[in-house]
Amino acid sequence: MIATDSLSKRYPRVTALDRLSVDITAGVTGLVGANGAGKSTLIKILLGLSPATEGRAEVLGLDVATRGSEIRERVGYMPEHDCLPPDVSATEFVVHMARMSGLPPTAARERTADTLRHVGLYEERYRPMGGYSTGMKQRVKLAQALVHDPRLVLLDEPTNGLDPVGRDEMLGLIRRVYTDFGISVLVTSHLLGELERTCDHVVVIDGGKLLRSSSTSDFTQATGSLAVEVTDTDAHPDGTAALAAALAAAGLTVQPAGRAGESAPAGSGHVLLVDVAADDTHDVVRDAVVDLGLGLVRMEQRRHRIAEVFQSDASAASHQPHGRGTADAA
Repeated sequence: MIATDSLSKRYPRVTALDRLSVDITAGVTGLVGANGAGKSTLIKILLGLSPATEGRAEVLGLDVATRGSEIRERVGYMPEHDCLPPDVSATEFVVHMARMSGLPPTAARERTADTLRHVGLYEERYRPMGGYSTGMKQRVKLAQALVHDPRLVLLDEPTNGLDPVGRDEMLGLIRRVYTDFGISVLVTSHLLGELERTCDHVVVIDGGKLLRSSSTSDFTQATGSLAVEVTDTDAHPDGTAALAAALAAAGLTVQPAGRAGESAPAGSGHVLLVDVAADDTHDVVRDAVVDLGLGLVRMEQRRHRIAEVFQSDASAASHQPHGRGTADAA
């Protein structure tokens, strides 16, 4: 879907991209990096809107330097910034964008209705967008990126400004773009946890350099520890501490999950990480929970979080020569 080879973008005082070589295949791919890492610059180059200083890139087999208009016909783009005219309805705007993408009037109206229904705005489609919430505006931006049925969509920070519920809903929509319609997605984010739940592949860049490109499952390999989540009781107002003490007395190594980058959902309990020392570790944990009278929310083998490997990958990349990273096929 996307291929870059030694792609660089330099400005007088800053290098936005530094010899970036990466191949991205079909599926949902997350492009992650801190603000200023070069994510938006890469998208502008891929759309043919900004020339690279050196190197080359192709989108859907088309050279970004010479065939930008053809790429933009085949690709959907959701910009990060607020760009919606406040006195226009969602229907008017998305129809206009569909016409701009080459659809005839009747097809543009039909596709607009279908797309707004898909993103959950069908009932609100005739309201002026100036009265929309941030979440509704993000859905309109996603709809206009999808309305012309592209092969690939580029989504730049689509969850910006959303509350946790709105963020989860947007991530679900993004996932269905590929599973329901077969449209591949490149989504940028600086929030690592979002990509674990949504993407098949993850590309990590920092300072315009490639740190790692691999499947999400490679990032989140299972570890030799259990995530144990319990609820408090009247007898043990701090059930986590009581369980940790009991497990330590039984000879197990225990630490709060927060130290390893994992947190429990708000209000659902507390999480401990327990090293799996022997085959009976699960039984020891279960018996300790029962003896204390605590509620067991979950006990499962823990997986690495992307956030945990980010720094180690960055450190390793600084000591290795530049190479081509390839995201595994979906």
